[in-house]
Amino acid sequence: MKTTFRLSTAVLLLAAPLAAAPLMETTAIHAQPDAATPAIGYLKAGTDPAAAANTTAPQGWMAIELPGPHEAYVNNNDFSKSLDIHPGAVIRLMPKADAPVLTTMQEGDKAEITGLRSGWTQIKLSKTVIGYINVGGSPSAPRAAGTPAMPPAPLPMAAGQPAPLISSGPASALSHTYQGMLVETRRVMLIGPRRDYDYQLNNTDDQRVAFLDVSKVLVTANMEQYVDRLVTVSGGLKQTPDGKGLVIEVESLETK
Repeated sequence: MKTTFRLSTAVLLLAAPLAAAPLMETTAIHAQPDAATPAIGYLKAGTDPAAAANTTAPQGWMAIELPGPHEAYVNNNDFSKSLDIHPGAVIRLMPKADAPVLTTMQEGDKAEITGLRSGWTQIKLSKTVIGYINVGGSPSAPRAAGTPAMPPAPLPMAAGQPAPLISSGPASALSHTYQGMLVETRRVMLIGPRRDYDYQLNNTDDQRVAFLDVSKVLVTANMEQYVDRLVTVSGGLKQTPDGKGLVIEVESLETK
């Protein structure tokens, strides 16, 4: 009994420094209990963090829960033909291969597609993830290069008089809004087989984000007035038949 009492006391003393207390300064949340790993978020000064249940952390660190939804990005190659994210897919904070990792996709995780950024798909991930904060008194690591302080801003719209809105009616509950440059595929593909879609949406680097299926919009609309202009497109998202690209089924289209 004596040994047991001493061991319990030691555990309590070890846990004491990790008890929740208001943070004195803005503190980085790391993906791992290591200040050298990228920050996946920040807690404001004055926040009273609560330790995550059933998650251990080394001395000087506290594991905390980050409830969703989270804005994150998935490589387009990690989607199935039914647009489900493959289990084990890496979820990143920015649409780039070297961006900080937020988490990995697991069976049962729920995500909603909210945007497109070239070879990446923006998602809203409804999942609680675990992060780590330094509570040992040493300064938090500075913000890692490439870690956003806030979600990336949408592409700016073109100046000048707007073209008229064309629409097939009220947008469906599954539709989302995307922005980019509308171009003709026959101009892009000077050689090779003809594409199934006459238009595509490009990003600011002139790379294709998705093809545009305009069959739902008014057939009387003059599409030429939208070509080579920054546009806002609303519609559902699907994969091309070969599974190698994405298609927006356009429900509304406008430029400003």
